[in-house]
Amino acid sequence: MLTPKQNMLEVIKGGNPDRFVNQYEAVQLLFHPFMFANPLLQPGQENVVNAWGVTNTFPKGVPGSFPVHTPDKIVVKDIEDWKDYVHAPSLKFTQDQWDMVKAQYDAVDGEQAFKAAFVAPGLFEQTHHLCEISNALVYYITNPDEMHDLIKYLTEWELELAEGICSNLHPDALFHHDDWGGLDSTFMSPAMFDEFLLEPYKEIYGYYHSHGVELVIHHSDSYAATLVPSMIEMGIDVWQGCMETNNLPELIRKYGGKISFMGGIENRAVDFEGWTDENCDAVVRRVCEECGNKYFIPCIAQGGPGSVYPGVYKSLCDSIDKLNEEKFGIKASESTRLPWQIMF
Repeated sequence: MLTPKQNMLEVIKGGNPDRFVNQYEAVQLLFHPFMFANPLLQPGQENVVNAWGVTNTFPKGVPGSFPVHTPDKIVVKDIEDWKDYVHAPSLKFTQDQWDMVKAQYDAVDGEQAFKAAFVAPGLFEQTHHLCEISNALVYYITNPDEMHDLIKYLTEWELELAEGICSNLHPDALFHHDDWGGLDSTFMSPAMFDEFLLEPYKEIYGYYHSHGVELVIHHSDSYAATLVPSMIEMGIDVWQGCMETNNLPELIRKYGGKISFMGGIENRAVDFEGWTDENCDAVVRRVCEECGNKYFIPCIAQGGPGSVYPGVYKSLCDSIDKLNEEKFGIKASESTRLPWQIMF
């Protein structure tokens, strides 16, 4: 039987996977020192100002935190003078800080799973976190020069972060967030998307690929089917978070071999009050039947292992295990369900 990591590679290469990849079983998400200087919010935390000056809140019962954009809390008050408001946090960390995080990377069995550095938010999200999303989308039209300059500033900061991560932690995967759409549409046209984001992401993802990172996994739990050619050009290996509204079977047929798709199980379909194991199982079986196990990884769409309602993520894992035993004769065991998967 293949290890989770070997099996995921076979899926991505279109080789001979011996089962469905079970969500995040082959990807261990790992942090870096900036995540401790700028920690992720926990459910119930409200009005926390991060290192960029953005105020965030994380109500209970939702998948993640989001920025608070009352007028007094918007960072960029005037896009023409954005440099007066946006000040990148320092990425100067001591060797002891890097070594502490490196110990977490070293503790992961690299034969079983990819060691994936976690980076969030991405370039587009950071622009609307700083400006407010409606303002940001208007600025892309009315103030393109300022937005190009802002994105260049954010890109340079990300490249400095990438240098620290690659030289100190040596991950073999990157898990990078940046949501580019809603349920059934992207936030901007493919042409506008390419104008502002294609080259910066080619630079960022190209840096990681050229410094030992085998897989770039990009999270966008959204519709983004029209952006897949750009994702491929950027160097994205796996699009995580792809929702069913993208017509995944068609995308797999059209682009399989150039990019793989990790998702298909939307939170709204399984992760709600009154959820059941029976419903989770039905959704898993339908999605897996439609998409197959080459170039596709069945996974909850949200950007990390877990669920809003406790037990949902594990129920999905159990359903994929059952399907693998029925379809491929592969019985799950503690050796194939990695520790960070059991905890949810």
